[in-house]
Amino acid sequence: MRKPVAILYGGTSAERAVSCATADAVASALMRLQRPFERVDMTSSSAWIDTLRKMDPEMVFIALHGGSGENGTVQAVLDMLGLPYNGSGVMASALAMDKARAKIIFADAGLSVAADRTYPAHAVPVDFTEVGLALPVVVKPVSEGSSVGVSIVRNAAEWSKAVKQAAGYGQPVMVEEYIPGRELTVAVMSGKAMAVTEILPEKDAFYNYEAKYATGGSRHIVPANLPDKVYTRALRDAEKAHDALGCEGATRTDFRYNEKSGDLVVLELNTLPGMTGTSLLPEQAAYLGDSFEELVRKIVEGAKCAAHKVA
Repeated sequence: MRKPVAILYGGTSAERAVSCATADAVASALMRLQRPFERVDMTSSSAWIDTLRKMDPEMVFIALHGGSGENGTVQAVLDMLGLPYNGSGVMASALAMDKARAKIIFADAGLSVAADRTYPAHAVPVDFTEVGLALPVVVKPVSEGSSVGVSIVRNAAEWSKAVKQAAGYGQPVMVEEYIPGRELTVAVMSGKAMAVTEILPEKDAFYNYEAKYATGGSRHIVPANLPDKVYTRALRDAEKAHDALGCEGATRTDFRYNEKSGDLVVLELNTLPGMTGTSLLPEQAAYLGDSFEELVRKIVEGAKCAAHKVA
């Protein structure tokens, strides 16, 4: 009898709702693939660990977003259990989730990044002029995903509210140079870039949480209408970012492209891209000819060779 796929979802991060949506989509795909599966809700207790140990699944499909699901904590537990899982290992997950550390590595790899300042949550300057960056700036928690807690500060009067919002997540706060231009993203699967998508938010000035997950929140253009050199560079830079952090499986790297200056700036890398109805990775897979079910199958079967067992 075939072992089930364990869909690990939920969690306690600010992205729990997105995780549940990803889990629903993956479960539907596995049903259509006629593969056995069981859902495992990762609550604040350790019961999920005992559940996985007893289940001994074929692999663990990590459908978590944010928090311990993406920062290497869950990956470390699965390593100790000797269970294969999708996505990157402990170190790459931890580095990608820490935007400040990831940007240092990206810059060392020759990628363009935005100037920034990072402060402990309790020590962000009250006076914006002490930051040393020109307005506008982006203010964000250093280790949240899906644009949770992110604000664009265009004048000094907006500074205090943005800092309070970002600091409310109990993490260091990053203040980053705002890069004008077009929002691009590139998914990488097993080290190979898939396509370039341009994201056009419908309601807001930037690709915030609502624009990412609400129906009609944004338009996605695949492939992005870019000069060939820029398109090729985006693919290459996404692969370089993936490799620089030591990532595995599927990742998604977000960029800003300034047509006037020609700058293509890496914003961040996501080690567990969303798999919801509005998600970018499945769209790029479809553009390349893979159905959602085929994408899920590749992720599940790819994890067989990506177990990170601890002796």
